Amino acid sequence: MVCSIKPNIPRYNTSMKQETALNILKSGKNVFITGSAGTGKTYLLNLYTQYLKERSIYPTIVAPTGIAASHLGGQTIHSFFALGIRESIDEGYVDFLLDKKYLKTRFAKLDILIIDEVSMISPELFASMDMILRGFKETDAPFGGVQVVISGDFFQLPPVSREPREKRFAWQSPVWKALDLQTCYLDEKFRQDDSRLIQILDDIRSGSISESSEEMLAQRHEKELAIDTPTKLYTHNVDVDRINLSELEKLGGEEKHFVYEAQGSQKNIEKIFKSSLVLETLALKKGAVVIFIKNNPEAGYVNGTTGTVEHFSPIDNMPIVRTAEGKKIKLDREDWSLENDSGKVTATVSQVPLRLAWAITIHKSQGMTLDAAEMDLSKTFETGQGYVALSRIKSIEGLRLMGLNPMALRVDPLILHVDGRIKTASQKAAERIEGLSPEALDRMFEGHISHLGGVVSKEKIAEERKNIKAGNPSHSAYVTPTYIKTKNLIDKSDTLIQLATNRKLAKSTIVQHLTLIKEEDPEIDLDKFKPNEALLERVDTVVLSLKTKHMKENFSEDGKLKLKPVFEGLNGEVSYDDIRVCLLFLE
Repeated sequence: MVCSIKPNIPRYNTSMKQETALNILKSGKNVFITGSAGTGKTYLLNLYTQYLKERSIYPTIVAPTGIAASHLGGQTIHSFFALGIRESIDEGYVDFLLDKKYLKTRFAKLDILIIDEVSMISPELFASMDMILRGFKETDAPFGGVQVVISGDFFQLPPVSREPREKRFAWQSPVWKALDLQTCYLDEKFRQDDSRLIQILDDIRSGSISESSEEMLAQRHEKELAIDTPTKLYTHNVDVDRINLSELEKLGGEEKHFVYEAQGSQKNIEKIFKSSLVLETLALKKGAVVIFIKNNPEAGYVNGTTGTVEHFSPIDNMPIVRTAEGKKIKLDREDWSLENDSGKVTATVSQVPLRLAWAITIHKSQGMTLDAAEMDLSKTFETGQGYVALSRIKSIEGLRLMGLNPMALRVDPLILHVDGRIKTASQKAAERIEGLSPEALDRMFEGHISHLGGVVSKEKIAEERKNIKAGNPSHSAYVTPTYIKTKNLIDKSDTLIQLATNRKLAKSTIVQHLTLIKEEDPEIDLDKFKPNEALLERVDTVVLSLKTKHMKENFSEDGKLKLKPVFEGLNGEVSYDDIRVCLLFLE
């Protein structure tokens, strides 16, 4: 049935305990958490983040895709590091980012960085994160000296690349070695409790598929399942699209079409479509199974959220979706933008952020746990695809296999080669931490927390634990910046007062937010908030006069005109808030 791969790779039975791995994390060292699918890597990271939050420390969590990031409540690497669609950058781009105040605030708060699904991160992207953090932290220490926790399994999906690369994995970047990572290789399986499926997965990881594993897979060929509509996993988008359109046709009711809107050159618009999941035309019906393709936590969804179309809004015809978690969301168009190296937006595509999702690609399934799946691996074209697909299910009884090719059960030979070394490094890390006394461990743990400015007294930890349980932690985690929440409501607010009401904030706070928003996005359209021409002209006359005189006391150290001389020049007849709003349209 398959072509077996039988290199001389030794089998290892070593396994690091979750408790040992957690102690290594708590020590403050840079850590690499790895292991086969379903061994509790995400669970371990959640334990560590909970431990930190109870001590008033909040880590930043990033991943290469929105779906992966959502598993830990994080965000995409490209979004957090302001990379746009770039993989690699130079020092000039870092200098450009250093001028962004919102990024200075963001990275100033960053003490612990958790990077998930590292197998999908290219060496170039890994190096870009390092370069940006060195710049903002003003140090040559790897990743700016923050604690770096990396999680992932290199036997799973590699980075997407349109052309062959000599180096394709993050561990091949020079900064990986510079991080001096402590390795935690987890081996105990929590997702799968079926010894037959575990054997198949272990065979794939060893590079040698046994006859009994081949036979078990053959028995699942087109096998009927207890679940009527199992998730369908396919290797290619074309098959996924074909199945989804077929399922859509089976639904009754009117088919609604949502066509994209765009600004910019056709060439740049095409780049957006090539680098994202957005569709030129989205066809939907009531009852359609969908997946969200954009992050908007404010609206209640992230890239990877799934749901069903309940109906369409009678006001604007937009779809209303009930998510798998039961949340009802009314959709609006979202923007996908392309920026040039100067940060200027060169093209924008607006579209409803959905795709049909009766079937999904294996790439999008990484990190999911499924009760049952129908999968076609006959067109597998990348190492790790078959392993990821098979490791999504809990038991062999949940598998309906439609096809299989030799590539499906292969893993990258380079990963097979280094896997033994990774396990050896894990053994050494375990021996080091387990050789310390409980007293020495406690001192190490407390030292790390104190260094980060967290709390160490038992009373305060217990108090914070209570606050977290009640939903009122004394420190907020890194979440969407407050001014970005304001930005998300601009389209739904016709006046400043309405915007302030929608955000439940004072008008003065909203004006400050708009100043930050304009600074970050100079091209944003705020004309609806523009003061009347008479007021603008009065403020402009005073501002021009003050700038012409150029008296030092009227300007701040960064060369910006102070508000007080403008206020006085207007004889105190215009409020500071109104002056700030006018300046949005004059500078």
